[in-house]
Amino acid sequence: MLYDVIIVGGSYAGLSAGLQLARARRKVLVIDAGQRRNRFAATSHGFLGQDGQAPDLIAAEGRSQLMEYPTVSWVQDSVLQAHGQADGFRVSTQCNGEFDARRLILATGVVDELPAVEGLQERWGSRVFHCPYCHGYELEQGRIGVLASSALAMHHALMLPDWGPTTLFTNGVFTPDAEQRAQLERRGVNWESGAVRRISGERADVELEDGRVFSLDGLFTLPRTRISALAEQLGCTRLDGPTGPYVSTNETRQTSVPGVFACGDASLAAGSVALAVAEGVRAGVGTHVSLING
Repeated sequence: MLYDVIIVGGSYAGLSAGLQLARARRKVLVIDAGQRRNRFAATSHGFLGQDGQAPDLIAAEGRSQLMEYPTVSWVQDSVLQAHGQADGFRVSTQCNGEFDARRLILATGVVDELPAVEGLQERWGSRVFHCPYCHGYELEQGRIGVLASSALAMHHALMLPDWGPTTLFTNGVFTPDAEQRAQLERRGVNWESGAVRRISGERADVELEDGRVFSLDGLFTLPRTRISALAEQLGCTRLDGPTGPYVSTNETRQTSVPGVFACGDASLAAGSVALAVAEGVRAGVGTHVSLING
Protein backbone atom coordinates (compact mmCIF):
# COMPACT_ATOMS: atom_id res chain seq x y z
CA MET A 1 0.00 0.00 0.00
CA LEU A 2 1.14 3.51 -0.81
CA TYR A 3 0.22 5.83 2.06
CA ASP A 4 -0.29 9.52 1.58
CA VAL A 5 1.81 10.20 4.67
CA ILE A 6 3.98 8.19 7.02
CA ILE A 7 4.49 9.83 10.41
CA VAL A 8 7.57 8.60 12.25
CA GLY A 9 6.82 9.10 15.94
CA GLY A 10 3.44 8.79 17.62
CA SER A 11 3.84 11.10 20.58
CA TYR A 12 2.20 14.52 20.92
CA ALA A 13 3.53 16.15 17.75
CA GLY A 14 2.99 13.09 15.59
CA LEU A 15 -0.53 12.55 16.93
CA SER A 16 -1.40 16.18 16.34
CA ALA A 17 -0.08 16.10 12.77
CA GLY A 18 -1.92 12.87 12.10
CA LEU A 19 -5.22 14.29 13.31
CA GLN A 20 -5.13 17.09 10.73
CA LEU A 21 -4.42 14.62 7.93
CA ALA A 22 -7.02 12.12 9.13
CA ARG A 23 -9.66 14.81 9.08
CA ALA A 24 -8.65 15.52 5.48
CA ARG A 25 -9.36 11.82 4.79
CA ARG A 26 -5.76 11.07 3.87
CA LYS A 27 -4.24 7.59 4.25
CA VAL A 28 -1.85 7.89 7.18
CA LEU A 29 0.51 5.41 8.80
CA VAL A 30 1.98 6.22 12.22
CA ILE A 31 5.08 4.24 13.20
CA ASP A 32 5.97 4.62 16.86
CA ALA A 33 8.55 2.94 19.10
CA GLY A 34 6.79 3.92 22.34
CA GLN A 35 9.64 5.99 23.83
CA ARG A 36 8.11 9.36 24.70
CA ARG A 37 10.64 11.89 25.93
CA ASN A 38 8.58 12.72 29.04
CA ARG A 39 7.86 9.09 30.01
CA PHE A 40 9.72 9.61 33.30
CA ALA A 41 7.42 12.44 34.47
CA ALA A 42 4.30 11.73 36.52
CA THR A 43 2.40 14.84 35.43
CA SER A 44 2.38 17.32 32.57
CA HIS A 45 1.76 21.03 33.03
CA GLY A 46 1.22 24.17 30.98
CA PHE A 47 -0.96 22.52 28.32
CA LEU A 48 -4.37 24.21 28.28
CA GLY A 49 -7.13 21.76 29.19
CA GLN A 50 -4.69 19.06 30.31
CA ASP A 51 -2.80 20.80 33.13
CA GLY A 52 -1.73 18.27 35.77
CA GLN A 53 -2.68 15.26 33.67
CA ALA A 54 -0.41 12.22 33.43
CA PRO A 55 1.62 12.35 30.19
CA ASP A 56 0.84 8.75 29.27
CA LEU A 57 -2.89 9.42 29.62
CA ILE A 58 -2.67 12.48 27.36
CA ALA A 59 -0.85 10.42 24.74
CA ALA A 60 -3.22 7.45 25.11
CA GLU A 61 -6.31 9.63 24.72
CA GLY A 62 -4.76 11.34 21.69
CA ARG A 63 -4.04 7.99 20.08
CA SER A 64 -7.54 6.72 20.85
CA GLN A 65 -9.11 9.75 19.19
CA LEU A 66 -6.81 9.53 16.16
CA MET A 67 -7.51 5.84 15.60
CA GLU A 68 -11.24 6.55 15.37
CA TYR A 69 -10.52 7.76 11.82
CA PRO A 70 -10.69 4.86 9.34
CA THR A 71 -7.85 6.09 7.12
CA VAL A 72 -5.25 5.86 9.91
CA SER A 73 -3.06 2.83 10.62
CA TRP A 74 -0.59 2.29 13.45
CA VAL A 75 2.55 0.15 13.66
CA GLN A 76 4.47 -0.32 16.91
CA ASP A 77 8.06 -0.41 15.68
CA SER A 78 11.30 1.52 15.18
CA VAL A 79 12.20 3.04 11.83
CA LEU A 80 15.82 2.23 11.01
CA GLN A 81 16.19 3.78 7.57
CA ALA A 82 14.42 6.22 5.28
CA HIS A 83 15.11 7.31 1.73
CA GLY A 84 13.44 8.56 -1.42
CA GLN A 85 11.91 11.76 -2.74
CA ALA A 86 8.50 13.42 -2.91
CA ASP A 87 5.77 10.97 -3.94
CA GLY A 88 8.18 8.08 -3.44
CA PHE A 89 9.54 7.64 0.09
CA ARG A 90 10.33 4.30 1.71
CA VAL A 91 11.02 3.56 5.36
CA SER A 92 12.47 0.34 6.76
CA THR A 93 11.45 -0.83 10.22
CA GLN A 94 13.10 -3.13 12.72
CA CYS A 95 10.36 -5.78 12.79
CA ASN A 96 7.67 -5.04 10.20
CA GLY A 97 9.50 -4.57 6.92
CA GLU A 98 9.15 -1.61 4.59
CA PHE A 99 6.44 0.96 3.99
CA ASP A 100 5.95 3.52 1.22
CA ALA A 101 4.41 6.97 1.20
CA ARG A 102 4.15 10.16 -0.81
CA ARG A 103 5.18 12.29 2.18
CA LEU A 104 7.08 11.83 5.44
CA ILE A 105 6.68 13.62 8.75
CA LEU A 106 9.54 13.26 11.22
CA ALA A 107 8.08 13.55 14.72
CA THR A 108 10.87 11.54 16.28
CA GLY A 109 11.56 13.73 19.30
CA VAL A 110 14.99 13.79 20.90
CA VAL A 111 17.07 11.73 23.30
CA ASP A 112 18.27 13.53 26.44
CA GLU A 113 21.92 13.01 27.37
CA LEU A 114 22.29 14.04 31.02
CA PRO A 115 25.48 15.21 32.72
CA ALA A 116 27.48 12.28 34.07
CA VAL A 117 26.66 12.81 37.74
CA GLU A 118 25.75 9.90 40.02
CA GLY A 119 22.11 9.91 41.07
CA LEU A 120 20.92 12.26 38.32
CA GLN A 121 19.43 9.77 35.86
CA GLU A 122 17.21 7.97 38.37
CA ARG A 123 15.65 11.28 39.48
CA TRP A 124 15.08 12.57 35.95
CA GLY A 125 11.46 13.62 35.56
CA SER A 126 10.64 13.26 39.26
CA ARG A 127 13.05 15.61 41.05
CA VAL A 128 15.40 16.63 38.24
CA PHE A 129 13.89 18.65 35.39
CA HIS A 130 14.73 20.81 32.40
CA CYS A 131 11.60 23.02 32.05
CA PRO A 132 10.63 25.48 34.82
CA TYR A 133 7.26 26.15 33.19
CA CYS A 134 6.47 22.43 33.24
CA HIS A 135 7.60 21.60 36.78
CA GLY A 136 8.63 24.72 38.72
CA TYR A 137 5.24 25.57 40.24
CA GLU A 138 4.86 22.16 41.90
CA LEU A 139 8.02 22.73 43.97
CA GLU A 140 5.89 25.07 46.11
CA GLN A 141 8.57 27.80 46.25
CA GLY A 142 10.96 25.34 47.83
CA ARG A 143 14.74 25.23 47.49
CA ILE A 144 15.85 24.90 43.87
CA GLY A 145 19.21 23.97 42.40
CA VAL A 146 20.64 24.42 38.93
CA LEU A 147 23.31 21.94 37.84
CA ALA A 148 25.42 23.45 35.09
CA SER A 149 26.20 21.43 31.99
CA SER A 150 27.42 24.54 30.16
CA ALA A 151 27.38 28.31 30.50
CA LEU A 152 23.72 28.13 29.40
CA ALA A 153 22.97 27.27 33.02
CA MET A 154 22.88 31.03 33.56
CA HIS A 155 19.55 31.08 31.70
CA HIS A 156 18.06 28.62 34.18
CA ALA A 157 19.64 30.31 37.17
CA LEU A 158 18.21 33.72 36.30
CA MET A 159 14.72 32.33 35.58
CA LEU A 160 14.19 30.04 38.52
CA PRO A 161 14.06 32.50 41.45
CA ASP A 162 10.45 33.16 40.38
CA TRP A 163 9.75 29.57 41.51
CA GLY A 164 11.87 29.47 44.66
CA PRO A 165 15.24 30.38 46.25
CA THR A 166 17.89 29.22 43.80
CA THR A 167 21.49 27.99 43.97
CA LEU A 168 23.64 27.54 40.88
CA PHE A 169 26.15 24.67 40.96
CA THR A 170 28.71 25.37 38.25
CA ASN A 171 30.44 21.99 38.85
CA GLY A 172 33.64 23.27 37.26
CA VAL A 173 31.91 23.63 33.88
CA PHE A 174 32.25 27.40 33.76
CA THR A 175 32.98 30.35 36.05
CA PRO A 176 30.56 33.30 36.00
CA ASP A 177 32.29 36.51 34.95
CA ALA A 178 31.82 39.81 36.75
CA GLU A 179 28.70 40.74 34.78
CA GLN A 180 27.15 37.32 35.31
CA ARG A 181 27.88 37.42 39.03
CA ALA A 182 26.15 40.80 39.18
CA GLN A 183 23.13 39.34 37.40
CA LEU A 184 22.99 36.44 39.85
CA GLU A 185 23.23 38.81 42.78
CA ARG A 186 20.39 40.97 41.46
CA ARG A 187 18.20 37.87 41.22
CA GLY A 188 19.23 36.64 44.66
CA VAL A 189 20.93 33.51 43.29
CA ASN A 190 23.74 31.88 45.25
CA TRP A 191 26.40 30.01 43.32
CA GLU A 192 28.84 27.25 44.20
CA SER A 193 31.89 26.43 42.12
CA GLY A 194 32.84 23.12 43.74
CA ALA A 195 32.66 19.81 41.91
CA VAL A 196 29.46 17.81 42.43
CA ARG A 197 30.03 14.27 43.73
CA ARG A 198 26.48 12.95 43.50
CA ILE A 199 22.76 13.66 43.78
CA SER A 200 21.23 11.83 46.73
CA GLY A 201 18.33 11.72 49.20
CA GLU A 202 14.61 11.36 48.75
CA ARG A 203 14.46 14.55 46.69
CA ALA A 204 17.55 16.01 45.02
CA ASP A 205 20.28 16.75 47.56
CA VAL A 206 23.51 17.94 45.96
CA GLU A 207 26.69 16.54 47.52
CA LEU A 208 29.91 18.36 46.68
CA GLU A 209 33.33 16.76 46.61
CA ASP A 210 34.33 18.84 49.64
CA GLY A 211 31.62 17.06 51.69
CA ARG A 212 29.03 19.81 51.84
CA VAL A 213 25.42 18.80 51.17
CA PHE A 214 22.70 21.11 49.88
CA SER A 215 19.18 19.86 50.56
CA LEU A 216 16.88 20.79 47.70
CA ASP A 217 13.28 20.33 46.67
CA GLY A 218 14.13 20.14 42.97
CA LEU A 219 17.05 20.38 40.58
CA PHE A 220 17.17 21.71 37.02
CA THR A 221 19.73 20.95 34.34
CA LEU A 222 20.03 21.29 30.56
CA PRO A 223 20.86 17.94 28.94
CA ARG A 224 22.40 17.63 25.53
CA THR A 225 19.83 16.44 23.00
CA ARG A 226 20.31 13.97 20.16
CA ILE A 227 17.97 13.63 17.17
CA SER A 228 17.21 10.59 15.02
CA ALA A 229 19.60 9.61 12.23
CA LEU A 230 16.66 9.62 9.78
CA ALA A 231 16.99 13.34 9.06
CA GLU A 232 20.61 12.88 8.01
CA GLN A 233 19.76 9.81 5.91
CA LEU A 234 17.17 11.84 4.03
CA GLY A 235 19.55 14.78 3.56
CA CYS A 236 17.63 17.25 5.72
CA THR A 237 19.50 20.35 6.82
CA ARG A 238 20.17 20.45 10.54
CA LEU A 239 20.89 23.48 12.71
CA ASP A 240 22.93 23.69 15.89
CA GLY A 241 20.76 24.67 18.84
CA PRO A 242 21.88 25.64 22.33
CA THR A 243 21.67 22.05 23.58
CA GLY A 244 22.09 20.08 20.36
CA PRO A 245 21.13 19.81 16.69
CA TYR A 246 17.58 20.06 15.39
CA VAL A 247 15.98 19.75 11.95
CA SER A 248 15.59 22.98 10.00
CA THR A 249 12.06 23.67 8.69
CA ASN A 250 10.20 26.48 6.95
CA GLU A 251 6.91 28.06 8.01
CA THR A 252 4.93 25.02 6.79
CA ARG A 253 7.32 22.73 8.70
CA GLN A 254 8.77 21.32 5.49
CA THR A 255 12.46 20.47 5.78
CA SER A 256 15.09 21.27 3.16
CA VAL A 257 14.02 18.04 1.39
CA PRO A 258 10.75 18.48 -0.54
CA GLY A 259 8.10 16.16 0.81
CA VAL A 260 9.75 15.68 4.20
CA PHE A 261 8.26 17.59 7.12
CA ALA A 262 9.34 17.71 10.77
CA CYS A 263 7.67 18.77 14.01
CA GLY A 264 7.96 18.58 17.77
CA ASP A 265 11.19 18.51 19.73
CA ALA A 266 13.11 17.22 16.69
CA SER A 267 12.60 20.56 14.93
CA LEU A 268 12.62 22.95 17.90
CA ALA A 269 15.42 24.32 20.05
CA ALA A 270 13.01 23.94 22.98
CA GLY A 271 10.28 21.54 23.97
CA SER A 272 7.00 21.07 25.81
CA VAL A 273 3.79 19.13 25.22
CA ALA A 274 1.90 22.27 24.26
CA LEU A 275 4.54 23.36 21.76
CA ALA A 276 4.74 19.87 20.28
CA VAL A 277 0.98 19.75 19.72
CA ALA A 278 0.98 23.19 18.09
CA GLU A 279 3.88 22.31 15.81
CA GLY A 280 2.16 19.07 14.86
CA VAL A 281 -0.84 21.03 13.63
CA ARG A 282 1.41 23.15 11.43
CA ALA A 283 3.20 20.11 10.03
CA GLY A 284 -0.03 18.22 9.37
CA VAL A 285 -1.62 21.15 7.57
CA GLY A 286 1.58 21.91 5.67
CA THR A 287 1.84 18.31 4.54
CA HIS A 288 -1.78 18.24 3.40
CA VAL A 289 -1.34 21.43 1.38
CA SER A 290 1.75 19.96 -0.30
CA LEU A 291 -0.29 16.90 -1.33
CA ILE A 292 -2.95 19.14 -2.84
CA ASN A 293 -0.39 21.17 -4.75
CA GLY A 294 1.53 18.13 -5.90
